[in-house]
Amino acid sequence: MGAHLQTYNFSEQFDFSGKVKTLSIVAILVGIAAIAYGFISGHAERTFLNLLLMSYYFTCVCAAGLFFLAVQFVAQAGWSAGLLRVPQAFARVLPFASLILIAVVTTGLLTHNLYHHWAEEGLSDPNSPNYDALIAGKSAYLNVPFFITRLVIFLASYSFFAVLITKLSTNEDLIGGLSSYKRSIKNSAIFLVIFGFTTPIWAFDVIMSLEAHWFSTMFGWYNFAAMWVSGMATIAITVILLRKAGYLGWLNESHLHDLGKFVFAFSIFWTYIWFSQFLLIYYANIPEETVYFYKRWEPKFLPYFWLNLVVNFLAPLLILMTRDAKRKANVLLAICIILVCGHWLDYYMMIMPGTLGEESGFGIIEIGTALGFVGLFAFSMLTSLSKVSLAPKNHPFLEESINHHI
Repeated sequence: MGAHLQTYNFSEQFDFSGKVKTLSIVAILVGIAAIAYGFISGHAERTFLNLLLMSYYFTCVCAAGLFFLAVQFVAQAGWSAGLLRVPQAFARVLPFASLILIAVVTTGLLTHNLYHHWAEEGLSDPNSPNYDALIAGKSAYLNVPFFITRLVIFLASYSFFAVLITKLSTNEDLIGGLSSYKRSIKNSAIFLVIFGFTTPIWAFDVIMSLEAHWFSTMFGWYNFAAMWVSGMATIAITVILLRKAGYLGWLNESHLHDLGKFVFAFSIFWTYIWFSQFLLIYYANIPEETVYFYKRWEPKFLPYFWLNLVVNFLAPLLILMTRDAKRKANVLLAICIILVCGHWLDYYMMIMPGTLGEESGFGIIEIGTALGFVGLFAFSMLTSLSKVSLAPKNHPFLEESINHHI
């Protein structure tokens, strides 16, 4: 027998208080203390790179929430209607996350020469002792004004659609009818085109240009895969924890199964891009390309290099392969937490070997900064989630979502 709409209270709201709120605030304070320690102890560049890592990760997870929304609207998917409030909360935080990323990148660029591989003075001047012909050839693209302008335009456009699409959902609750839903489909389609063309460039700028001599045309899609997997894992974690707290009673094992399939499938896709990029560079053996992996095969980073593959590929492959594993909340929760940590390591390996090299580490600065941003994400996302009902009660496919069984 299918469930009926009147069975559930679609006006229920998440109460963001008590232990969860306290823990998120404590995590933020730990992060602030770790960042302060990093600067005071003379590790300014290392601290800025950790700020870059976590602000980029924070923004990617929020952008993944918006991307998930847009895909569901364009596909006119019914199964996901009952859980849309979670990725909507991610999307509402995207403008805030974007401001933090812009502030970190701009401050690091202008005060600590974070992108010194291409932004250092004299690299494009033939009369300078710092002249670098390769960087000079890229200077029309890699220059400070154009770099910051691109970053602001990309993140502002994503934030605009985040505000617009989530506002349409609120209007749908208030007004009803299909007008807001149809506008959501139209705006989601526009967003997907913009996002599809610009997200690789965003990754090229923020992450790949840290090592401006090296390039890979696959790097943008590699970053997209990491963003999508970590975003889906975070959505699944949030949904499972809300269900454990007594919310989202209209979601069932079939919804978890679908979330698990996304996490499993795109973990395999991430591995496909990882392996393709590695194999092509390894086989071609071009010095300008192999330098990227040469640095990551140094003794300091080689264990992390292989651990990255084990955590982000073998763990979901071996654990989430079966149908039952995707339907068990505790199993899915555990693997998603592993993947969120695993993709932190993935971003760490993208950033640290080519910038700090042997001076990089894993200690108070890394752990504290990561905890701080986890707390910041939880606090801002759950605050947003608590301001609206947990169900889009006038969504045209809500009843289909409630009766979703596979």
